[in-house]
Amino acid sequence: MKQSSGIRGGLYAVSEWISKFALTNLQWALFNLPVALLLLSLLNVGDIQELWYLLPPLVLLLPFIFFPATTAMFAKARDWVRKDHKETADRSYLSYYKENYKNSMKAGIVLTILWSVLGADLYYFSTMSSLLMNLFLILGILLFVYTINTFSTLVHFDLKVGAALKKAFMLTFVSPVLFLTVAISSGFILAVSLYIFPLIIPIFTGSIIAFLAFSAYYRLYLKLNNMENTV
Repeated sequence: MKQSSGIRGGLYAVSEWISKFALTNLQWALFNLPVALLLLSLLNVGDIQELWYLLPPLVLLLPFIFFPATTAMFAKARDWVRKDHKETADRSYLSYYKENYKNSMKAGIVLTILWSVLGADLYYFSTMSSLLMNLFLILGILLFVYTINTFSTLVHFDLKVGAALKKAFMLTFVSPVLFLTVAISSGFILAVSLYIFPLIIPIFTGSIIAFLAFSAYYRLYLKLNNMENTV
């Protein structure tokens, strides 16, 4: 009976985690529906003129839709990682969306500008120099990890946007372990989602990335806290 109870308990725990990931990811996907539709349209453009019609509205929507929605998802991931802390238990995705909207929008404007500059450079230099192309690809990975860590910083610290961006920058480049963990885990999940199981993108991809990224971020936070307390 104990073994059966253990199996049932394990299955219940697994199903509970699956439902958490799925529900949050579906909410995130729903909030990002306009962005997703524009992205799908971009993937099916017939000529360059269509691209220039679709790209500006996509860029404009990112700070106001994608970044607040993703920050709310990271806030839920923070609750899952810090499951022993009950002060934020049972908070809804929508409550986090409203609470963090202004800060995530402001941070999103800065990050969207950085991504737009990088994208323009990639487009311009893609046919001119393979060395520059590879350099910008490396910069893209750096900016990707920095963006992920910005989401974690926004939901974990009560900071103004400028201070949050600076803290995320410091943590991104000071800790090789955090950088590699976020880059490899997020890259792997994205690769599997895009090239093997694209149907999981609206169900699990975002929430799994948020959970793994914040888990690594929180481990570093605890380590730094312990080091400060022992000094």
